[in-house]
Amino acid sequence: MKKHSLEFEKPLLDLEKQLDEIVKSSHDSDLDFSTEIKAIEKKIEQTKREVYSDLNPWQKVQLSRHPNRPYSIDYIERIFDDFEELHGDRSFMDDAAIVGGPASIDSQKVMVIAQQKGRNTEDNLKRNFGCPNPEGYRKALRLMKMANKFGLPIISIVDTPGAFPGIGAEERHVAEAIAVNLREMAGFEVPIIAIVIGEGGSGGALGIAVANRVLILENAYYSVISPEGCAAILWKDRAFSSNAAESLKLDASQLLESGIVDEIIAEPIGGAHRDWDQTSNSIKKIIKTNLRNFTAKKSNDIISERYDKFRVMGTFQEDI
Repeated sequence: MKKHSLEFEKPLLDLEKQLDEIVKSSHDSDLDFSTEIKAIEKKIEQTKREVYSDLNPWQKVQLSRHPNRPYSIDYIERIFDDFEELHGDRSFMDDAAIVGGPASIDSQKVMVIAQQKGRNTEDNLKRNFGCPNPEGYRKALRLMKMANKFGLPIISIVDTPGAFPGIGAEERHVAEAIAVNLREMAGFEVPIIAIVIGEGGSGGALGIAVANRVLILENAYYSVISPEGCAAILWKDRAFSSNAAESLKLDASQLLESGIVDEIIAEPIGGAHRDWDQTSNSIKKIIKTNLRNFTAKKSNDIISERYDKFRVMGTFQEDI
């Protein structure tokens, strides 16, 4: 996979390039470069900590969109066994921006619903850049109803800039499809665990994330609107995206503080794209822990807890 770097990552990329060149020289000659290699490796670790220890919200948004960041299918392959993808909404067509089907996590049977981006131009066109159409949400609902019927916990993996806003999506009632999902998810008798792995954009994300537990990766974001969209509305200029990201309070730590998410999943230093397996193991461990917490709970309690969770979000005051 081609290496990509964000602007604030360039000092680290330069060091890693130096390391690759020295290692190559060491292999191509009989000279001993072990001292130089250790020195650069130490410098790389130090630079990693300096670069990633104090990222601002806009930098975290950029990291959540990193081209080398693992996507939903990458996690599904590493976390779940026996995943069987099911297709179609039984009404219009199959939407590749949402994938889903039954699977197991160790011995626990579950239903996985996930938003999927493309890794290249061809795949992005197929996946619609991770922006689901209404048929994607209807497919997700079909699978969630199946899970509810057979008593399978639902694992929802969120990674979308938002639902697709095109004319066709509006003609096929994308807002209605999302609204129906919100209503139906609120009443499912099985536990729902949602994990925001990258972008969590607006109703497009919420359409599969009305969950008992909402988890988020350390460098992901979850927001009512993208920073660029917010900047275009409030400042009439997308150049103010960093200001918007700060004001929206959309990064993991701010979301946890405000009660929008329940738990932050740590990423390797530098982000999930630097170690897919380590990140997958962290997610799997937390999913299993959360599933165990629902083992003895009755369906009425599961529904009530989910309702109460969303009912208390936000603060407001009524003046009479």
